[in-house]
Amino acid sequence: QVQLVESGGGSVQAGGSLRLSCAASGYTWNKICMAWFRQAPGKEREGVGSTYTGGGNTYYADSVKGRFIFSEDIAENTVTVYLQMNSLEPEDAAMYYCAAIEGRACSLSWADARRYNVWGQGTQVTVSS
Repeated sequence: QVQLVESGGGSVQAGGSLRLSCAASGYTWNKICMAWFRQAPGKEREGVGSTYTGGGNTYYADSVKGRFIFSEDIAENTVTVYLQMNSLEPEDAAMYYCAAIEGRACSLSWADARRYNVWGQGTQVTVSS
């Protein structure tokens, strides 16, 4: 059974850093387009960025470029994608969700949530000014 498990959320002051993790298990291959989305209260869900595990294009929303960075760790049965979030701003506060689709490279439509067929449970990020 395919599963995404997120971790790493928390509270931080503006200017601080957090690292989110999304561990994907149950996939046949290690080539997965994995993305992070976020949703703040009263706001639309928005894409933060996506990366194709095992090599491929990485995309970031303009609002996080230069501050957020993807990395990955591929093990035998689990693929983990990390999102290092630096220079956090109060506007970054939201519930962050990991999403994935196997066997399909990330593309310019990476921010379309309909591309992904598996979602994590979410992890809260709070940034105080």
